[in-house]
Amino acid sequence: MKVYSLEGTWSVKLQDGSCHAMRLPGTLDENGIGYRDTGSNQWHPAEGLGDAGEAFDADAPIATRYTRKYTYEGPAYMTRRVTWQSAPGKRVFLEAERARVLGLRIDGREVADFVPPSISTPHIFEVTGLLGGDSEVTLISDNSYPGLPHDAIVFSSAATDETQTNWNGVLGYVRLREEEPVFLHAVRVYPKGGTLTVKAEISADRAYEGTLAVCSEALAGLASVRVALQPGMTEVTLEGLALRDDVRRWDEYEGNLYELTASLENYGGKTVRFGVRDFGDNGSGRLAVNGRTIFLRSEANCAEFPEEGHPPMSTEEWRVILSLYKSYGINCMRFHSHCPPEAAFDAADELGMLMQPELSHWNPRTAFEDDESYRYFRTELEAIVRALANHPSFVMLTFGNELCNHELGLARMHELLDLAHELDATRLYANASNGFYGRAGCDAPSDFYTSQKYDSWDLRGTFAAMEGDNGIQGYINQRYPSAVTNYDASMAELRKTYKKPVFSFEVGQFEVLPDFEELADFHGVSLPVNLELIREKAGRLGLLGEWKRYVEATGELSRIGYREEIEAAMRTKELSGISLLGLQDFPGQGTALVGMINSHMKAKPYAFAQPEKFRRFFRSELALVGLPRYTYEAGETLTAEVTVANYGKQEICAPVRWTLWQDGEAVQEGVLAGGETVVQSKELQADETGVQSGGSAEVVCPAGTLTKVGTLELPLDFVQENARFDLEVRVGIAENTYPLWVYRKAEPVCPANVHETAVLDETALGVLAGGGCVYLTPPSDAEHLPSSIRAQFTTDFWSVGTFAAQEGGMGQLIDERHPIFAAFPTEFHTNWQWWPMAVQRAVILPRPMKAIVTEMDSYAYMRPMAQLLECRCNGGRLLLSSMGLQDLQQYPEARALLRAIYGYLVSDVFAPEQELTVDEVRGLVH
Repeated sequence: MKVYSLEGTWSVKLQDGSCHAMRLPGTLDENGIGYRDTGSNQWHPAEGLGDAGEAFDADAPIATRYTRKYTYEGPAYMTRRVTWQSAPGKRVFLEAERARVLGLRIDGREVADFVPPSISTPHIFEVTGLLGGDSEVTLISDNSYPGLPHDAIVFSSAATDETQTNWNGVLGYVRLREEEPVFLHAVRVYPKGGTLTVKAEISADRAYEGTLAVCSEALAGLASVRVALQPGMTEVTLEGLALRDDVRRWDEYEGNLYELTASLENYGGKTVRFGVRDFGDNGSGRLAVNGRTIFLRSEANCAEFPEEGHPPMSTEEWRVILSLYKSYGINCMRFHSHCPPEAAFDAADELGMLMQPELSHWNPRTAFEDDESYRYFRTELEAIVRALANHPSFVMLTFGNELCNHELGLARMHELLDLAHELDATRLYANASNGFYGRAGCDAPSDFYTSQKYDSWDLRGTFAAMEGDNGIQGYINQRYPSAVTNYDASMAELRKTYKKPVFSFEVGQFEVLPDFEELADFHGVSLPVNLELIREKAGRLGLLGEWKRYVEATGELSRIGYREEIEAAMRTKELSGISLLGLQDFPGQGTALVGMINSHMKAKPYAFAQPEKFRRFFRSELALVGLPRYTYEAGETLTAEVTVANYGKQEICAPVRWTLWQDGEAVQEGVLAGGETVVQSKELQADETGVQSGGSAEVVCPAGTLTKVGTLELPLDFVQENARFDLEVRVGIAENTYPLWVYRKAEPVCPANVHETAVLDETALGVLAGGGCVYLTPPSDAEHLPSSIRAQFTTDFWSVGTFAAQEGGMGQLIDERHPIFAAFPTEFHTNWQWWPMAVQRAVILPRPMKAIVTEMDSYAYMRPMAQLLECRCNGGRLLLSSMGLQDLQQYPEARALLRAIYGYLVSDVFAPEQELTVDEVRGLVH
């Protein structure tokens, strides 16, 4: 094979007749060609979501996504002269690695596609005999998708302006390729157990007889077959080729690869790279690699590449991207409604990263019901499955994101499943990711089920608030916290009808306030107008000086939410994994900044975003302590079952050790022996078990399962003062650490010289007028707090721009150094001990003020809000709480906080300086 690059400067003519110089490979955007982005390419909302797609003002800045510097939709005629002539007797092909709808003319003559084209695979044209030494070559690139399902494509991550952009141009290689009259068009290698199947596609322009031979270091010996071909394309199969006994298997994080060379007698050969691996159901409805049960730790990539507006095309760029994800504990990449270039799979093969591409398809109403749609996506499916056949990293595929349809569309989905299985049975396929939003249950012919729900049974812990809901839905915000929740009940219900692997879908979506430092990274095709508008608004409100602290507080809380989601999934016996949305910011759909990583694929420059912190709980081996709650009173006994999730490659055989830490010092430690807790002094050496009786201290945790290793019983009678502890549990390489808060047992009593009241009545005004102290604590409801929102424990879900029914709270920013917290240990951000208070209401202040507990707001609103505020009013001192602590006294943390408040109110340091008028307070509290 000989290639001739066509990279360089081409002339391009647009539909309006304008002509420009353009460099290929590249896009119109990258070449500065096109029109102003008015925002007319609106995201198509899924059923019942938000207000996206409503009428827009073309003259207004785009506040919901990044703005393209240049945009163009339609045919672009890219032309250059090519002075090249092939050797006699050779066949010639023109190839473009990635494009939209692409046509070819040579000296005005249209050239047919050599293979059926798709927007996810290379475009190939045979041009044998058409290049005469000085020819005019014209590529017609059309991103309006004539003959293709336009809307289903441009709403997908393959072409949406919300992320990748609907670019126009040619990416990757653009070249001429010279071949023999009879040549190997493709060689595909399919490992299965101890054998290989090799399928060779041979293209011949004449009749041919000869030998096809294959060789590889992975094979036990050479193999060959005699072939007799007629002109055209013929597939030849060699089955049951024995592998060597010592063949190295490709595996999770192990990029063991081989080469295989296929040779045609008299016409040369073709060498491909592949990996030996089995992927599928372990026989018990769990995902397995090489027969070893794994836990999928997946991340959704939505093609966010703001500098180029399209995915990288080089293997080295993808090595960097996938290595970053791997550093956070990811072992599988889901590509939301798009398929990345082959370079991504090359890098994944080397790194041992699992990959789940999807068709470029997002149609939540009538998927595959239109003949044009069905015809195209059938072509794209076949093209992807064939093109990626040699990549061991390619393990699963779905037909698109959140697809919904009716009887005809569902029947066609099943036809596509049959086609996929016929093409390549070494991968798993499903009709959709979150098909029918989980409402239709599992699809029996699909090889796996990935969704947010099974019917009404949850498979994740957080859902958007819809109209009429009482805040963000899901147990994390609706149920008092513990570390025991799992989805065993959901899976038991699901297993009544479906026995194949199941993993959850788009879990998390916890928003983080924007890091304005990323603005300095924009040099390419996108303008971050939406982020600049947020920064301008924050500046007008005087928030920029403290903004980084806001970002940190939302980021820390976001990571807490992600951790709970992950551990709940890992506590579930039958679940095969979890797929996040996501670690990377999503710049569109109202600006959904949900990540530890910014849109430029850089870890955010904050402690919360450090990969090692996320990887502590997102890993294959994890100790799980079933805490019934996170807060206790002194004298109670903490009782919790300890389980080990071991989805590594080896069994774990080790003692169950635990340590209770306070301020970095071990205050107690011990070992579980025979299921009992043995308490040891903190001076115990690492090699001492301290076991006096009850059997061996070591437990065995087989790979690929959850193992109960004992029950921890920890008396808390040693606690004298309110304190934060960290409980660390270690079972060999499986470890984990949980926060605990222990409060001394005492009932809060309002001091005699503090006037506690639910309303600012005449009695309260009199106390204030006399210079006294008033604690204003109304019931935390909309009737008593008319200017307020219902807050929640977590940050906002995805974005208010998409899910407008949510109220927008982003969690608490706590003045942790304030003297009120001298007896109530806290960080500067919400944590589990704040849960009962965090889910109460927050008042909207008449102007920005310094609060003891600020309720941060979504950047869609940025209202000044508080849950605990001190001020002067009517000549006296006022402390306002919107948390309704008097109604939360069943919780030890609420009792402890109320005691801390009472203590502060009678202290000398309660001397507020800021002021609210009586009318302003009455505007907040009725």
